[in-house]
Amino acid sequence: MSYTMESRIGEQGLPDISAVLAPPGAAAAATPVHMVRDLAAALELPRMGAAQRAWLEATCFTGTPRRVALLPSDVGRLAAAVLTTGAGNPGDPSGPAAVLAGLLPSLLPAGTYRLAPGTANAELAAIAWGLGAYRFRRYRSADPDALPALALPEEIDSARVRSIVEAIWLGRDLINTPANDLGPAELENAARAVARRHGARITTIVGDDLISEGFPLIHAVGRASTRAPRLIDITWGAETSPRVTLCGKGICFDTGGLDIKPASGMLLMKKDMGGAAAALAIAHMVMAAGLDVRLRVLIPAADNAIAGNAFRPGDVLTARSGTTVEIGNTDAEGRLVLADALALADEEAPGVLVSLATLTGAARVALGPDLPPLFSTDDALAGELIAIGEAIGDPVWRMPFWAGYQRMLDSEIADISNTGEGSFAGAVTAALFLKRFVRKTTSYTHLDIYGWRPSAKPLGPKGGEPHVARALFEMLERRHGARRTSA
Repeated sequence: MSYTMESRIGEQGLPDISAVLAPPGAAAAATPVHMVRDLAAALELPRMGAAQRAWLEATCFTGTPRRVALLPSDVGRLAAAVLTTGAGNPGDPSGPAAVLAGLLPSLLPAGTYRLAPGTANAELAAIAWGLGAYRFRRYRSADPDALPALALPEEIDSARVRSIVEAIWLGRDLINTPANDLGPAELENAARAVARRHGARITTIVGDDLISEGFPLIHAVGRASTRAPRLIDITWGAETSPRVTLCGKGICFDTGGLDIKPASGMLLMKKDMGGAAAALAIAHMVMAAGLDVRLRVLIPAADNAIAGNAFRPGDVLTARSGTTVEIGNTDAEGRLVLADALALADEEAPGVLVSLATLTGAARVALGPDLPPLFSTDDALAGELIAIGEAIGDPVWRMPFWAGYQRMLDSEIADISNTGEGSFAGAVTAALFLKRFVRKTTSYTHLDIYGWRPSAKPLGPKGGEPHVARALFEMLERRHGARRTSA
């Protein structure tokens, strides 16, 4: 069988964020932005003159949360901007007040700005600005409007801010790119660009070689497509460092296979590689920070397509681990490709193993689009992720590997079925299926992400989103924060 391996994405490396995040040296001539709780706090700002107070009254600025006031100077120029955040942003799923800085690129006129001295959580505010400034413009023919830029404060780690924003923009670009321009080969190219940027090692197993190399489930899912399935394997860091492995689902388009989805169910299936996008985003952040880890990223990449050689409902397939799997539904393909990748990862029993996948609609029914469920065998890690996610506006919610539901995956003719019995607990049974292929590793965490933001929020516009990437990176940074000069 022959495959076309056309490359359209990934050769240019990481997104260019220079237009929205300026170096600290630009701050001297930049317009200050004050983030305050309410109107009373705005009126008490240093250098708030009588004319500016009168201006706020004349423009009926009431200090309603998430509003911006532009303050003129005595000669009619823009002297400052004020963003009201509300009373500590209580109960807001966006996270702490600092994340509301992500609104500013959409609310301010073009120009260069700086965070006013004393801005609380300035580094998170700068990250929020960069994330809120993201726009996906690859397919727009008109010249884009210029966005305001933030001169990064000197007191923060500007390199860290830039790498985080670059990583999330990369993940969003990959998810937003339609499937005609992002297939398994193009996803591999993007992975190669990240690896090349940091001097990481990358190998791939492509097409029928998946069978001879022991990845039958990845091959079965992807064999009906004219675009070859593959396993992408990135390694970076010292062999003696703690081992961290990320497995990201890379289904570049999901028709549902022979159990075909309805048309409405396919509209967003370009995002079914969101787990892979999140894994690559985390990898860039980890390598840019020089964390003291031995990082491995495994991405099983494939199209779940329809053809005469597509795998069928009722087929029994043998996984890399030797487990036999009865196919209850071909639309439950993500767990199949991850099963082979997890089995490979588990062979070296890493200290931390994480899978990220746009896996189940049941997770969305349970927790909606903004709150990914977290399944973990590691209580300490789960607690850290929950706390960090809440603190930075990248939340998760823990759900159980409930052993009592394992029986729902029973098969009468194979070791396990790839679908649960009935419609109950779909996210839990999918997580249990994956856990079946993790035998040696004691710290295993699975995240069932949506990979998409249905509407604009402070941290980004509607579109692709590599959920939990920032929280996972910060957790790893806190655990393995020693910086190194080379991989």
